Amino acid sequence: MGPGTDQCTSLDNGYLKECVPPLEDNIDQPNAAAKPPRSLQPVRHCISQAMLAGTSDSSVKKSTNEGSGLKSPQNEKCAYTPIFRSGSCSEMGPKPYMEDEYICVDDLQQHLDPQPDYPFHGAFYGVFDGHGGIDAASFTKRNILEFILEDSIFPKGVKKAVKNAFAKVDHALADTRSLDNSSGTTALTALILGRNMLIANAGDSRAVLGKRGRAIELSTDHKPSCTSEKMRIEKLGGVIYDGYLNGQLSVARALGDWHMKGPKGSDSLLSAEPELEEVTLTEEDEFLIIACDGLWDVMSSQYAVTIVRKELMLHNDPEKCSRQLVREALKRNSCDNLTVVVVCFSSDPPPKIEIPKMHRRRSISAEGLDVLKGILDND
Repeated sequence: MGPGTDQCTSLDNGYLKECVPPLEDNIDQPNAAAKPPRSLQPVRHCISQAMLAGTSDSSVKKSTNEGSGLKSPQNEKCAYTPIFRSGSCSEMGPKPYMEDEYICVDDLQQHLDPQPDYPFHGAFYGVFDGHGGIDAASFTKRNILEFILEDSIFPKGVKKAVKNAFAKVDHALADTRSLDNSSGTTALTALILGRNMLIANAGDSRAVLGKRGRAIELSTDHKPSCTSEKMRIEKLGGVIYDGYLNGQLSVARALGDWHMKGPKGSDSLLSAEPELEEVTLTEEDEFLIIACDGLWDVMSSQYAVTIVRKELMLHNDPEKCSRQLVREALKRNSCDNLTVVVVCFSSDPPPKIEIPKMHRRRSISAEGLDVLKGILDND
């Protein structure tokens, strides 16, 4: 397992259970039964890199067939091959304890059996914003990738495997006796296979693609006040009070939180189903930012992309970029935990954007002159 994963695990009701804290969490922890949570580590960050193989050529497109695999290669001889680099930073911020978790797996091949069914390189990233304790976020971090890879329909049914993994984590949080079933977490993941990237989101974390300086949002913030979520919740008999689901929770989708959910399989006011977005990377796609709402509450997607692109042009270090985003959010008085992952798709810094010069002078049209003359005559 890559950075942000555990050194030692054991089984609990058939699911992986942490028995030795990861390296970034090697600080004395309070009583396991107490809440707030076990991990109080204020700052965590890492940097890593790997290479991905190029397989197809397309642009950002909405996923339509969620039960199928990712796009088939359209041009096997395409020369474009992304170079994969990443950096991350996680800080407690002004809160008295840390409930965020994240995972960075730079080489998916290390988690796959050496079989011809997996003729690709890939990577996996995720951020998990916990609430009601750290249990749900930590469990999701440890298990969600394994649930995807162990699904019998992976890799032919990638989208379905990802949705199944979210459901398995959600149900396990209700069943595993060692976990607090009132703990919950948002979940945002990015699974990359070849040049195809699948974003899955349940909650108010956000994924943003930097495309030649433009911010392309790849996920929807599942706030209770979001129109589509509000309609879904009210249709099921729920209410939104002061921006909170039933006056209790500030998100409309999350894993866990079984004190707010009905029987398994029933439609719940608090949904665990992720929304999917598929992207086929091109030369214009420079980097990806995935972060919890502690960042987006105080910063626009475009401003974050502008910061990262400027920083990469200065030092070309995605870890420093993630730290800079966290610092900027703290300057803007973010009141939440902060977790940011920056993923680059080239070994080079972003190129300077050249603005083409105008060869013809702009002039006012005859119609414009008539309008202006009319205004002046009226005066």
